Amino acid sequence: MTDGPLIVQSDKTLLLETDHPLADECRRAIAPFAELERAPEHIHTYRLTPLGLWNARAAGQDAEHVVDVLLRYSRYPVTHALLVDVAETMSRYGRMQLQLDPVHGLVLHAVDQAVLEEVLRSAKIKPLVGARIDADTVVVHPSERGHMKQVLLRLGWPAEDLAGYVDGESHPMALVEDGWELRQYQREAAEGFWHGGSGVVVLPCGAGKTLVGAAAMALAQATTLILVTNTVSARQWRHELLMRTTLTEDEIGEYSGNKKEVRPVTIATYQVMTTRRKGVYTHLELFDARDWGLILYDEVHLLPAPIFRFTADIQARRRLGLTATLVREDGHEGDVFSLIGPKRYDVPWKDIEAQGWIAPADCVEVRVTLPHSQRLAYATAEPEERYRLAATADGKTQVVEELLAHHAGEQTLIIGQYLDQLHELGDRLGVPVITGETTVRERERLYEEFRNGAVKTLVVSKVANFSIDLPEATVAIQISGSFGSRQEEAQRLGRILRPKHDGRTARFYAVVARDTVDQDFAAHRQRFLAEQGYAYRIIDSTDLPPAPLP
Repeated sequence: MTDGPLIVQSDKTLLLETDHPLADECRRAIAPFAELERAPEHIHTYRLTPLGLWNARAAGQDAEHVVDVLLRYSRYPVTHALLVDVAETMSRYGRMQLQLDPVHGLVLHAVDQAVLEEVLRSAKIKPLVGARIDADTVVVHPSERGHMKQVLLRLGWPAEDLAGYVDGESHPMALVEDGWELRQYQREAAEGFWHGGSGVVVLPCGAGKTLVGAAAMALAQATTLILVTNTVSARQWRHELLMRTTLTEDEIGEYSGNKKEVRPVTIATYQVMTTRRKGVYTHLELFDARDWGLILYDEVHLLPAPIFRFTADIQARRRLGLTATLVREDGHEGDVFSLIGPKRYDVPWKDIEAQGWIAPADCVEVRVTLPHSQRLAYATAEPEERYRLAATADGKTQVVEELLAHHAGEQTLIIGQYLDQLHELGDRLGVPVITGETTVRERERLYEEFRNGAVKTLVVSKVANFSIDLPEATVAIQISGSFGSRQEEAQRLGRILRPKHDGRTARFYAVVARDTVDQDFAAHRQRFLAEQGYAYRIIDSTDLPPAPLP
């Protein structure tokens, strides 16, 4: 027995004592294969899941490494049964392989014949396969490559896809490293993806995921379809590609609500791709508009269901997903794994911070006590109304004003969920408000004024959660969120993590109504950031620091 920071339990939960001297080292070691479930002050609870272990296996970690980590940091002896279970779970990845046979085309090959016999008995597998070639191999209908991987994952036998990829239409391009150079982790991420053929790269917001995408495009040397969250993001991608690569304006097309350009490099929004007319997704044909060599999914954790369905049909194309977190609130992490690909590269946020590539951040939860009248209204409200009542509590406005006074002169984002709350704040503070109703042109104008300092404070809705490059932002004040969304919390912190020219620490405030579902949801949202090593300090609104003297 050693005095380690970790207690490994037989139900596959891991308890990490956060005050232990080795806690940070242990957290970094278990993060690639364990998911954080709860993160109160002193003991964080992680869980070993099959998908987490399979992602680690696909990223190059073997069972021996995982077992070694558990034994090294565990305070008490780890049950042999759990270690055996970890090894057996990880060994399931790759026992089934999709291969390209020169005679029969796409085939499912089993490293273990008994597993093939088992899966072929599944009613969901039978429509996907053709003739049995030999004891270990069966033909797979080429159009069912993605669906086969989805079904095998659900059966507990995730397939390793070794069937290769088409090159697509050639289109030469290169990075132009003029006054900058690709960081080591960006290069490793692009090469890790390329070596694997398809998959997901996980990097913090502000760590340059766009440049990883550009590096992957330079490796592919082929026509590329880039899918992004919104039009503002599409134009930022275009700007970065024009600045960092040999691509010209004529080679990059925008496919959005306003434009329908199909060029060798085409940037399309998820919104336009999932627009329906008379029940038909009319723009999904863009996937077939050219012989794409690479399809790139920005913010892959937000991928809409219709695009998953179409992605299942284009498994012969190389696919790269970029994200700050593989967490999906809809539980579709398995579809990302099977249809986009497993995690090919991941690096802890704190490691990137230590290298100076993202700003250090101080995370503070400010708790507001509801006055008696609002507590009564909350207590007697219907359950579905309670979160809105708590999230839009009047006392939050005063907290925002005090925080703005304390951080006077700093570039500040005020972020929320409810539009009436945001507009009231904007009117009271006399600052611009950006919501989904704001035109793209107006958004771009306000973002630019924020970047150059003409506007010091912006009130923004969830439209600013993703892919918005505001490196000057140093303070974020979150007044309401999408219930318990961990991915949203990560994205919102990411708005302020771009490194500051003076090296200052970013400040992220979450203003929360005490003893309400707002507080419960806040604890859930903070799980992902706790997993990355960000600790929330909790203070009462009456203990806010005074504004500095002028």
